[in-house]
Amino acid sequence: MFKSVVMRTSCFSFVLCFMLFSRNSSAQESVQLPIMPLPAAAIPGTGSLLVNHGLKVVFEGYTEPRLDRAQTRFLDILSRETGILKVPTEPSKAGKFVIKTAGPSAPVQQLGEDESYHLEVTATGVLLSAPNPLGVLHGLQTFLQLVHITPEGYSVAAVTIDDKPRFPWRGLMIDSGRHFMPLDVIRENLDGMEAVKMNVFHWHLSEDQGFRIESKTFPLLQEKGSDGLYYTQDQVRGILEYAHDRGIRVIPEFDMPGHATAWFVGYPDLASGSGPYQIERHWGVFDPAMDPTRESTYQFLDKFIGEMTALFPDAYFHIGGDECNGKEWDANPRIKEFMQGHHIKDDAGLQAYFTGRVQKLVTNHHKITVGWDEVLQPDTPRDVVIQSWRGQDSLAEAARRGYRGILSAGYYVDLNQSAADHYAVDPLVNGTATLSPEQEAHILGGEATMWTEYVTPETANGRIWPRTAVIAERLWSAQSVKDPSSMYQRLDTLSQKLAYYGLPFQSVSEQMLRRLSGYNDPGPLKVLASVVQPPRDYAREDLKSYDAFSPLNRLVDTVPPESEKAREFDELAARISAGKAAPGDWETAHRWLTLWRDNDAALQPSLEKSDLTAELVPVSRNLTHAATIGLLALDSLQKNQAISAEKQKQQLSELKELEKPEAILLDRIVPGVELLVHATKTQ
Repeated sequence: MFKSVVMRTSCFSFVLCFMLFSRNSSAQESVQLPIMPLPAAAIPGTGSLLVNHGLKVVFEGYTEPRLDRAQTRFLDILSRETGILKVPTEPSKAGKFVIKTAGPSAPVQQLGEDESYHLEVTATGVLLSAPNPLGVLHGLQTFLQLVHITPEGYSVAAVTIDDKPRFPWRGLMIDSGRHFMPLDVIRENLDGMEAVKMNVFHWHLSEDQGFRIESKTFPLLQEKGSDGLYYTQDQVRGILEYAHDRGIRVIPEFDMPGHATAWFVGYPDLASGSGPYQIERHWGVFDPAMDPTRESTYQFLDKFIGEMTALFPDAYFHIGGDECNGKEWDANPRIKEFMQGHHIKDDAGLQAYFTGRVQKLVTNHHKITVGWDEVLQPDTPRDVVIQSWRGQDSLAEAARRGYRGILSAGYYVDLNQSAADHYAVDPLVNGTATLSPEQEAHILGGEATMWTEYVTPETANGRIWPRTAVIAERLWSAQSVKDPSSMYQRLDTLSQKLAYYGLPFQSVSEQMLRRLSGYNDPGPLKVLASVVQPPRDYAREDLKSYDAFSPLNRLVDTVPPESEKAREFDELAARISAGKAAPGDWETAHRWLTLWRDNDAALQPSLEKSDLTAELVPVSRNLTHAATIGLLALDSLQKNQAISAEKQKQQLSELKELEKPEAILLDRIVPGVELLVHATKTQ
């Protein structure tokens, strides 16, 4: 039961700290904090809050069990970060952390609820106030990120923060259809989402490769379409409660009419072809599609949607709608006859007919339909929400036509794009459309998307995090917050802190490296791993054939999507090449290039011992080759010596070859070395 007016306390002995990163102050004296996402406004105070004698959390005003559990998580994370037990040393001297909540949030979390909060940290205590528990949850996360070590111990610098999100829809989509994601992976990502104030978990639950949820109405969906890998309805309810505790809405997606092969294994009459159908074991766009011309299709979907909308309380229900190629429709004479009789001129029109029928079913079950770009047709109902994977222009076109929309293009974290690339994408910035303020209001926000062709439960978190945090900032913070240098500094700090939330993606990568090295010293392999990364976008599928059973346990699956060390070397090489080298840059560049040049000699003897690492023989040699060229260029630049134009041309040609993927990996020091070679004088 909820209680409207109570006061309770909980003590915690730890030491806290916080550092302010200064920047040019605005008229409001706002400062930039070492956190992500950056708040709307922050004004520094005087002194710091030390809690060497513990912290006493006090609730004033409205409270509920969810806030009690949030307090427990808050103190647990602080304990893990500081290493100080949750036992007050001197309760009478404990700092006071007051939480004032004005009232409840909606029983079922709603789009656009007030998520604002006010956080005031002084040298003597903390005040966190919010209109409802959603703001409290966000304010607690801000305070956790402000914790830093100082000579006095852990403390938080005095600051006053007033904060609220820019967009109401800030989501993460996880595809459980292609590679099944166990419950612990889902929970870990919900914890990460809470840390960066994301509020929508989009759960992709059906695909050609698997139907991943229990249906009691149509049990053959999971019995024949899942390989036994699916979530029971009780497990789903557990995830819904877990998400609600963290201020996160859960929206299910059941893809239709395409990407639906797994449906047809148990219920072939849903399909447009003659079958037989089997769970798809490869990746791609496939021909099977639901039959939009049979009334039995809609009768089936009506019962299924009724069952699923009763299970998932959120107001929104995602019906997919992407990448239906129409080939099975085109090959069916009965469907072609139906199209002629109903004056439907093409497959897009037939899909619009299907979407309209399904949207009415969703509406009849008191939900709002969400679909990918393809569902937007001339007669698509106005209350359908469009999720754009095609780009900002597509999203803007939907908004111009009066549809609400969310952006995912540019936020595909499975494509191994850099954090800076994701950071540069804004839902309200597009190339061609000019929107009025009313039309801009139709753009609700965006979602990071994790498609799982090339990840497993072991590797998924390392692909999603930490880059998803920069998408969270883009959707929460002001549009003017867009400095990549600041972003990378703060992202590095957050990456360390996420381990305390139970997202140990860095230690998982370390363990995978040890496994690859046969549990010998992984040092030389770590050096190689630190400067290579997977190819971007969809290049991987062209470099090697994969299916649902392919092990994803090689170096390409172990390394992060973006090499931090190579990015730092790029910046270093750019400064040297531009004549703007900072003190120590020359020595650092020489030290790194020497390490990379000499690493092959230490690594090669171990690579041939395993098929998993034998493919790295040329990768390691190429690193030595690129580093050797880099050292020659660095020496020429430092001594201001010219080389022959022919020699420079030869080196650049060699580097161009070294840029090509090897063992599905890119040598990411090559661009920096190219900068050095280009900067070298020629004679």
